[in-house]
Amino acid sequence: MVNKRRGHGEGSIYQRKDGRWVASLSLENRKRKYFYGDTRREVQEKLKAALHEQQQGTLVTARQQTLKQFLERWLEDTCKPVVRLTTYIRYRDVIKNHLVPAFGHVTLQKLTSDMLRAFLKQKSDSGLKPTTVTLIRAVLHRALEDAVKDGLVARNVVSLVKSPHIERHEAQMVTVEQAKKLLEAARGTSLDALLEVALTTAMRRGEILALRWSEVDLERGTAFVRRTLTKLAHYGVIENEPKTKAGRRRIELSSVAVEALKRHQTCQEQVKLKAGDKWQDKNFVFCDENGRSFVPGTVVYRFEKLLKQVGLPHMRFHDMRHSAATILLAAGVHPKKVQELLGHSSIMVTMDVYSHVLPSMQKDVANEMDDLFG
Repeated sequence: MVNKRRGHGEGSIYQRKDGRWVASLSLENRKRKYFYGDTRREVQEKLKAALHEQQQGTLVTARQQTLKQFLERWLEDTCKPVVRLTTYIRYRDVIKNHLVPAFGHVTLQKLTSDMLRAFLKQKSDSGLKPTTVTLIRAVLHRALEDAVKDGLVARNVVSLVKSPHIERHEAQMVTVEQAKKLLEAARGTSLDALLEVALTTAMRRGEILALRWSEVDLERGTAFVRRTLTKLAHYGVIENEPKTKAGRRRIELSSVAVEALKRHQTCQEQVKLKAGDKWQDKNFVFCDENGRSFVPGTVVYRFEKLLKQVGLPHMRFHDMRHSAATILLAAGVHPKKVQELLGHSSIMVTMDVYSHVLPSMQKDVANEMDDLFG
């Protein structure tokens, strides 16, 4: 027999033979949720909190599971069908290498903001890059958002923990004169047309390397961005669609870019003949000597070598994109046109990224007003 005691307005509370106290709460599905404790007061407080959550509609009634069980199921069943392959692989690595080792044994409902805050601090103190720590937090936040929607937890504890501060990378811009110098040095090399396209279209490296001849119309002077190419460690080169709808776009090619691509096409035909049976006809605009896609790292290596050759400071290949956008904005091209060229999802993104150009643009406006009304 158990020693049952029911207090006024407390719900069902009783003491077991082993001395532990139990409180139970009736659920809508005719089941009961149980709370355990060493004292009557302890289970009374748990029951009181549960009754309040039940009234607010936030009471968690799902079965208990570990974070490892939840994250692995979430990754495959909820996340994988809706994200790009590269995103899925990054999320899987974060879960496998960081979240499961730290919290895999923890019951999903018992994960706290204090536990997470200490974990992220430890990751930062160990020398992990802020971008990686931010990614770890983002993956867990996204997973727990779905857990809240499914009624597995009452709230997303990750929302209570701030992301580490990430210093914005200061892009190394090239001037028009430096760009011309770079293009002149690249003439006749594998980077000839590639750099011409990069500097005149502001396309991303992955977009340029994924470009196929079927997406380029040299007569009309247009190119279509439909995919992007990325290399991931242990997985090789992967093609994906652009992240956003705006990323899939039509680009007007300048006459210099068209001429560079025509020269490149002629040279590629000669390389193709030389390769013979080794040639793999993937239809890539920019490829290796056997027709296969360029490995992004190869482009970076050759680009850095070219920078040293012409005496320009070290910069990322991605800075060619920033340089092109900055040159266009400084020349007075409307930011909306630049946004469309870059494939940004909104003009606010463009204005935020290139805010450093705005003061000089505003000065030009002031000077124009002086000319008109001075």
